[in-house]
Amino acid sequence: MEIVNSYGKEDHSSTLAVALIQTDLIWEDVTANLATLEEKIAALPEAADVIVLPEMFSTGFSMNAPTLAEPMNSTTTRWLKLIAAQTQALILGSFQVKEGGRYYNRLLAVRPEGTYEVYDKRHLFRMSAEPEIFTAGSQRLVLDWKGWRISPLICYDLRFPVWSRQSSHNPYDLLLYVANWPAARGYAWSTLLRARAIENLSYVVGVNRVGNDGNGTGHTGGSLAVDFLGEIITDLGEAASEKVVRLAKEPLEKYRHQFPAHLDADTFSLGEN
Repeated sequence: MEIVNSYGKEDHSSTLAVALIQTDLIWEDVTANLATLEEKIAALPEAADVIVLPEMFSTGFSMNAPTLAEPMNSTTTRWLKLIAAQTQALILGSFQVKEGGRYYNRLLAVRPEGTYEVYDKRHLFRMSAEPEIFTAGSQRLVLDWKGWRISPLICYDLRFPVWSRQSSHNPYDLLLYVANWPAARGYAWSTLLRARAIENLSYVVGVNRVGNDGNGTGHTGGSLAVDFLGEIITDLGEAASEKVVRLAKEPLEKYRHQFPAHLDADTFSLGEN
């Protein structure tokens, strides 16, 4: 475990401490995964403002939604509320949800008082059966937390810059991706995370898993925190690990003022299905 300070700033009042939890996931075993994650979070070396878990953190990237998907406010939602209350942090991660007769790969952003906001994965991975089983989301989420605006997305969304794009209507300071990104495409993962940071003049954090899933697909982590210049602040490598990275707001705002490329961005609107 490690704490990384962006730009060496000591004044914590203008920073955001983000915990990246890179872990192996036990295939389709909610109880075991939640217990493991609870231990890892409890062992963090300092209090975090935000805790980021991988995609489908309670089951792995399984398509067995008829068996695994939970109604809202069931086991995993209650666990997220408990951890948020214990840590006094905003905790984010996606899991399988059943709602209105449909299945969603749904990210919850849960606050310490138990309130939460949701984001349903927009881009379902067609190279698996995900589009046949899950329903795609249609709404972006940008939430306010401790003076920062945070936009969380899920895995395959990373490949689609228009959906990830910052706009004057939905500005953010931190773009988050939770993922089960396979080792075979690890170069694309790291490259695209840096590209999203550069083009959006934003910090980017991507949290991936490690280990083999139940389909034999390997994952080698590579969870990153990237600054607004596209420079890597921290790289968790290929082993299960947890790090707390402290992001500084002042350098971000200063750079946006000195290099306001966002003011020259093309205008567009996103259609919905």
